[in-house]
Amino acid sequence: MLLGAHTMDKSSRMNWIDTAKGISIILVVMMYATYNTGEYTGEVGFMHYVISFATPFRMPEFFMISGLFLSNVISRPWARYADRRVVHYFYFYAIWAFIMLALKVGIFSADPMQMMHELGLAVIEPYGVLWFIYMLGVFSVVAKLLWQFRAPHWVVIPLGAALHMAGIQSVSYIVTQFSAYFVFFYLGYAAATLVFRLAAWVDENTRAGILFLAAWALVNGFMVYSPGFAIEPVKTDMGMIAAFPPVHFVLAVAGSLALCVAGVLLSKLTAMEWLRWLGEHSLVVYLSFTIPMSIFRGIALKSGLLTDTGYLSLAVLIVSVASPVLLYALIKRFGKGDFLFERPQWAHLRTQTPSVVPGE
Repeated sequence: MLLGAHTMDKSSRMNWIDTAKGISIILVVMMYATYNTGEYTGEVGFMHYVISFATPFRMPEFFMISGLFLSNVISRPWARYADRRVVHYFYFYAIWAFIMLALKVGIFSADPMQMMHELGLAVIEPYGVLWFIYMLGVFSVVAKLLWQFRAPHWVVIPLGAALHMAGIQSVSYIVTQFSAYFVFFYLGYAAATLVFRLAAWVDENTRAGILFLAAWALVNGFMVYSPGFAIEPVKTDMGMIAAFPPVHFVLAVAGSLALCVAGVLLSKLTAMEWLRWLGEHSLVVYLSFTIPMSIFRGIALKSGLLTDTGYLSLAVLIVSVASPVLLYALIKRFGKGDFLFERPQWAHLRTQTPSVVPGE
């Protein structure tokens, strides 16, 4: 069978997956750091060109990896499944949406009524960069329903691909993001066996894996930077070839697989252990990177120490990734604030023995 399930328990988690997630979280933070800096400087720096290369696959890869282990839990009763794949994400979404709105609206804007309005809206519309966490919960519910009604992969995947290629822009952010990314989450679940086979093959054929990455990088770069490519301080328009919906979809899948291959190769290097750790705790970074990003960018611009948009974007990226790691280390060291990154016992459904799992 072309598509199938791959089962693996938590204790046998593969290092390459965490390494690939480490690359992913860096790319995601890089995008926000670069465009946020460009918005305030009004200029384009070298980091804009770096992040442009990853435009086709940056978010698809994150969703695809998130779906790889779905087959381990999708057959569980709804309560047990929801505890791990739905409540888990919505808990962190709720905590951090409140924190961000309390800082942005409740404190800095001193408008409690506006804050209450925004909190209410955040229930039905994903808030800010936390949309990824919100949509993981939504995707998990939909995938479970599709499994329960025995929807065949050969029907779901083409429909999901069609939604992605349609480029739907709805007044509902949930509809827009679901259309754009559900297919990649589902592909991670449906094609897990193939992805793991690819990883095993690369693990045994390092040179071939490196050649694959080199060839992919050339093709991806050629497509992205083809005629029609344009870059602005806050966005990138891919070239006409990469922007063509069917090609864009293929590049997204190819790029997602390429980052998996890169994860396998880099996980072989002891020097990349930090990247594996970062991937294992990717949710720690994703939940909290925007706060230090805004603070550092504001201080750096006012101080005038960094005026070049490219180098300032790079500095913002480094601080935005390092600060959540430091916060997490301090929390573990002093034992205060665990609820920010680890779901406490009261936030588990009673039908399942709770286990404290770091945000991932």
